[in-house]
Amino acid sequence: MGWLFVLIASCFEMVGVIGLKKFSSNKNVWNAAIYFGGFICSFILLYQSFHYLQLSVAYAVWTGIGTAGAVLLNMLLFNESKSMGRVLSVLIIIAGVVGLKIVS
Repeated sequence: MGWLFVLIASCFEMVGVIGLKKFSSNKNVWNAAIYFGGFICSFILLYQSFHYLQLSVAYAVWTGIGTAGAVLLNMLLFNESKSMGRVLSVLIIIAGVVGLKIVS
């Protein structure tokens, strides 16, 4: 159950990042709701995961999935650089997250 909380929390973190990107360019109530709502839901679910998983593992996986997902979404949705270095860095983050999952 803890891993499910972390996965959903990471998805909400990505929603929050998209909201932050949109809010930074167009400050309106809808973008603010996406921004704050995404991060609030993310933190609540991350906190719930601590009942099942070690804080250090849950937090690292949440951060890794959220970071990799945010980079990939920004590449796809906002036309950010798709350089080989960025893609390789995201793959390294994913490998670290998978490694933590395997040993936990």
